[in-house]
Amino acid sequence: MLTTPRTRSDWEAKAAAIEPEGRAFIDGRYVPALSGKTFAKASPIDGRTIAEVADCGADDIEAAVKAARAAFEDGRWRLKPPAEKKRILLRFAELIRADLEHLALLETLDVGKVISNSLSVDVPFCADCIQYYAEFADKSFDEVAPTGPNDLAIVRREPLGVIGAIVPWNYPLIITAWKIGPALVAGNSLVLKPAEQSPLSALRLGELARQAGLPDGVLNVVPGFGEKAGKPLALHPDVDMISFTGSTEVGKLMLRNAGESNMKRVALECGGKSPHVVLADADLDAAASGIAWGIYYNQGETCHAGSRVIAHASIKDELVRRIGEIAATQIPLGHPLDPAAQMGALIEKGHMERVLSYIDIGRQEGAVVARGGNRVMAETGGYYVEATILDGVRPEHRVAREEIFGPVVAVTAFTDESEALGMANDSIYGLAAAVWTKDMNAAHRLTSSIRAGTVWVNCFDRSSLATPFGGFRQSGFGRDRSPHAIEKYTDFKTVWTAYS
Repeated sequence: MLTTPRTRSDWEAKAAAIEPEGRAFIDGRYVPALSGKTFAKASPIDGRTIAEVADCGADDIEAAVKAARAAFEDGRWRLKPPAEKKRILLRFAELIRADLEHLALLETLDVGKVISNSLSVDVPFCADCIQYYAEFADKSFDEVAPTGPNDLAIVRREPLGVIGAIVPWNYPLIITAWKIGPALVAGNSLVLKPAEQSPLSALRLGELARQAGLPDGVLNVVPGFGEKAGKPLALHPDVDMISFTGSTEVGKLMLRNAGESNMKRVALECGGKSPHVVLADADLDAAASGIAWGIYYNQGETCHAGSRVIAHASIKDELVRRIGEIAATQIPLGHPLDPAAQMGALIEKGHMERVLSYIDIGRQEGAVVARGGNRVMAETGGYYVEATILDGVRPEHRVAREEIFGPVVAVTAFTDESEALGMANDSIYGLAAAVWTKDMNAAHRLTSSIRAGTVWVNCFDRSSLATPFGGFRQSGFGRDRSPHAIEKYTDFKTVWTAYS
């Protein structure tokens, strides 16, 4: 279990004293929205307002894009020597680490995740990601193509220009780093639009980047609502690419906006409905642990959460029992500032109601609520739902097909491998999957046939910055993480010289 040296009362005292920055960060400084408007940012922990945040719109996006374009065109970042880029990005990573407690508290207050995870996962992973891409600054090479003796053809990778990065509220620090790390090392400038539910840590990153030496205008952070700030960014004719993580529904709008504007490039990481295929010979303790943590970690608000369990009929009931036992004994739901808690609050009231409505839909469709199913801790004013298991789910049920994005797992039985494979692939999504078996022949058959961007065998959610992350089908296209992520923020230029 993740631990922290502080008590809940210590964190609550620190939270009471914090004054989050809510202004936009444009061209190297904090500025209010040009309209002067703000919106109240409430914490899902207890519903209380924790900051007034700039309610930015099209004019603010225009200012940020203008600053980013100027920074790109004059080469203040793009043309820096590789060693200098590396030095600045490494300094940025170290400043993130030095700001650990502040950033972790902002993240927990903003989105309701438990403080132990913010401290040990979100902030460190953000810093590690920036550091990882910093190391590529002086280790990337262009190519020389084969030609005749009197020609020289150099194939160069060049930055695209101004990148619009739109990030979600479930892992603000981590997913922001996944985008700005490779985009910056490639030499681009950025306009970052955090989700309106989670702007605080992104606004802090803008200042830390400036302190690290990133030139003004290279990284701009514009908070605001999707229709007022995200849409103008996606439609802006001087933005060269949109890198988006969020729902499939909004991802499709990004494609439409790109086509209606300047045919900008789009990279999408969207929804998921990831299956666990558990064969009869699986290690049930390992499978139950992987399934429980894979759906209840971060309250199930994870795009690749293992929200479907496709279990062999002979072991399904025992597996359900063990999942429930692990949820009860190892993943306690509690106040997010309590270091002992491993599940916290859902992001907002509307989302909590959506999750609860899916539990009701499961009941109506004939599923059995084997565990949980209720709102709890309502007296806090926050938005908490128990770890929930829906058993007896059929493949055609909505709870087996639609993304719930909460602590709810749907369990379906199968009798033969081909049936299980059909169920696993019977989805509009293809972000991730897992196979649990002691038979490596079966594991290889299934991993080669399941349509998903990541397939784990006898584990779940193990990852590294060296491996790409993204999906098939309506889970999107393009990859975050790994060296391959840099590629999408660049394009090829051929320089052909003829010698007499």
